[in-house]
Amino acid sequence: MSEPDANAPWTSYFNYFTEVEEHFQKARGTSLFLLSPLDWALIETWKNSGVPLEAVLRGIDVAFEKWRAKRSRAQMVNSLAFCSQPVMLEAQRMADAGTDGSSARAQEKESAPFAADDIRRYLEQNADAIRATGAAEFEPVAVSLDGIVSELADLAGDPEKLERRLTVLEQKLVALARGRQTDDEALAIRVRLDSQLGPYKSKMTAPQIAMLEVQFLERALLENSRLPRLSLFYIG
Repeated sequence: MSEPDANAPWTSYFNYFTEVEEHFQKARGTSLFLLSPLDWALIETWKNSGVPLEAVLRGIDVAFEKWRAKRSRAQMVNSLAFCSQPVMLEAQRMADAGTDGSSARAQEKESAPFAADDIRRYLEQNADAIRATGAAEFEPVAVSLDGIVSELADLAGDPEKLERRLTVLEQKLVALARGRQTDDEALAIRVRLDSQLGPYKSKMTAPQIAMLEVQFLERALLENSRLPRLSLFYIG
């Protein structure tokens, strides 16, 4: 048996999102289906909560198996939230069995997913996008990104450390953007969240809903403020 690659925990972070997206599209039978902001927020919630990727993939399969077994399928499955209950049940089963389903995946040898030049370009573009808003409050974050670029020769070899620094900066950006948000803007985002999440609330626990709301509201806040996400996951 080969030794697990030291990069596996890092690359699995990015694989988590892409594998969930691709698996859902395959289960749905529509490869061109685009996930909604709610879907991406839900994936992020699962990842941050430590739900194993294998549990998510199994939960998606279970949800669609049940859906296809119904005699009447008037409505198509249009959100990952439809799979929320099966995913959490699979996660619980795996926890009870004492496995996270990652042993086989952890043995896959993978290299750092991004070249240093791609990271540099991404960071510079994000700094430019922040400055393009014209808001002086955001300038310290842009300056911090400039500083990271200057240290990239060292940081590119330690993507986990780089991601942690970007996460801190993104949270700072969210806090600054929230300070500029008007009541009407906050209400509009909340209404959008409620309209998308409403049909699926019965499939989720209160803690799940709370975490999902945070992820959704932060994503929407940055988008409305014309601010970029800073995680390396969003490198195009």
